[in-house]
Amino acid sequence: MVAVSGQRYRWVMTASERADSATAQISDLVIAVDHVGIAVPDLAAAIGWYAEHLGFACLHQEVNEAQGVVEAMVGPADAPATGGTLIQLLAPLDESSTIAKFLDRNGPGLQQLAVRVRDIDEVMTRLSGAGLRLLYDAPRRGTADSRINFVHPKDAGGVLLELVELAEH
Repeated sequence: MVAVSGQRYRWVMTASERADSATAQISDLVIAVDHVGIAVPDLAAAIGWYAEHLGFACLHQEVNEAQGVVEAMVGPADAPATGGTLIQLLAPLDESSTIAKFLDRNGPGLQQLAVRVRDIDEVMTRLSGAGLRLLYDAPRRGTADSRINFVHPKDAGGVLLELVELAEH
């Protein structure tokens, strides 16, 4: 066990606990870590920083009005061909967006971890059946017409966990 801020966390599960866990229930549907989301106040400056310091390319950029963000996916230029993990830079469209509130509360930084899944509807059914809270009752549109939902941070070890089913192109 590890003590953190007065709370105790056990990082090792028994075999029976692993078999009964919600993650074990979806392990056949999780493909990869898709991306890490980082909240930023200035998208252009953040894209420039990743290009200058890590040599990352801006591979996709869009405005998602429903989520209240302008976003960019950055990473190695060959990431789309290799299926590599990306960084999603998220900047608020206005002060009312969730990302603006995150920035006000926490400042720039890690906002979420996203896993790529095969069948988001089945993943949602299994996770909610195991008692985990999802942010939405039905998947919503994410980056590049993907289908997304989120596991509540209180049910995911304090991490906002995004579930991503890529769009078929």
